[in-house]
Amino acid sequence: MRRKVFVFSFLVAVLLSSLFSSCNQDKRSLFKADNGIEFDTINIEKKYFLDDNPENPSCNLKLTFVYPERISNFDARAARRVFLRTVIGPSYDSLSVQEAVDRYARNYIANYRNDAEIYKVNKPLHDEHTGDTAEGLYVTDEELDYLPEVFYSYYENLSDSIVYNQFGIISFQVRQVNNKGGRMSYETVRNYVLDLSSGELMAEGDIFSAGYDLALRPILQGSLLEAHGVKSVQELEDLGFFGIDEIVPNKNFLINDKGITYTFNKGEYSAYQLQVPEVFIPYTAVRSLLRENSVVSKLARLK
Repeated sequence: MRRKVFVFSFLVAVLLSSLFSSCNQDKRSLFKADNGIEFDTINIEKKYFLDDNPENPSCNLKLTFVYPERISNFDARAARRVFLRTVIGPSYDSLSVQEAVDRYARNYIANYRNDAEIYKVNKPLHDEHTGDTAEGLYVTDEELDYLPEVFYSYYENLSDSIVYNQFGIISFQVRQVNNKGGRMSYETVRNYVLDLSSGELMAEGDIFSAGYDLALRPILQGSLLEAHGVKSVQELEDLGFFGIDEIVPNKNFLINDKGITYTFNKGEYSAYQLQVPEVFIPYTAVRSLLRENSVVSKLARLK
């Protein structure tokens, strides 16, 4: 009888130990961290001189494309199409990666040659302050001296980078810098979060509950104030920001296991002379706004 009691007690102890161990294991086991992805990169640099004359203006393209080549746990083809669509362009997502970047380069050169031909036929009115051209307007004889006899040089730098790659999501960022002959170059930063389970890009509505946009306003404002070491919106405006009183999330976000980062491009809420503003929001600041049972709510529980 004593032996039976001992065996029973031992089995209970083993069961309780197992349950205790299960309850206290790392929360990361709730869903798999490793996405099982192998990335590849294609680099191209193209330069074309007008009339194939190296003394003439030129267009210059530099493209660095990082993309998922193989994925063990998800659909690699669907993921590549998303990368092609967001980095190279929607009209390229049905092509192979090499075909897409080659065609993009050819189209870039073709568009430059076309712009040069139009300029040669009728020089458009040129704004010497911005470098922009006003469509439908032409220069007078007196203004011809302010324009070069030949077309301008163009350049574009297009690249993407992987910011986060775990727990069934890829956060990646696309940067595009271009210049079409003006004094200023224009930089655009586009952020994307790919849900590998669905093969679709995540939207703000996949992350937040209803009413999140206005609820995020004071959080965005507070983060900008802290990042720039000031205490008021007026002080931010003195630095070159504007419209901060009405700031709202702009769908241009990245996520990782620590929080959400919003990027506001130049001209949205800040002058072009400033660096592109980035606002990091930790999950602890928005936990009550997160949609239940979403990927992001699971990431927030990892901490």
